[in-house]
Amino acid sequence: MIKITKDSEACDICKIALAIHQLSGGLPVTMRSLMKRGVRVEKGKVVDMNYTGPVLEEVLEKGIPISTTPKKGKYKGLPIRVVPIMNEDQETIAAVGIVDITMGIFEDLMLITSRPELRKLREENML
Repeated sequence: MIKITKDSEACDICKIALAIHQLSGGLPVTMRSLMKRGVRVEKGKVVDMNYTGPVLEEVLEKGIPISTTPKKGKYKGLPIRVVPIMNEDQETIAAVGIVDITMGIFEDLMLITSRPELRKLREENML
């Protein structure tokens, strides 16, 4: 069983980060715990086992999801989304982020398309 704590090491969270990377279709993923630096995953591989970034750190501090385009760091200029991971006491113990290297193209396509199936999913707040 994989358990995430505020002290989880990069090697403890890398399998989760890799799974999210695969689930997202290969978008870059970053993840770290509150007390330890974490991982950066790109192109199917863990490319950094000592990673942190400004938005990961902000989410760890504030405990809220953040969608932004960073002005500094490894992914400067690219839209990213980072969310906190909470423990059973609702304390932020880790953060995980996805880098939208598509530059939001999928959101743009959703707005452009008018297929009835997609419209229905949007109306039901499933997209």
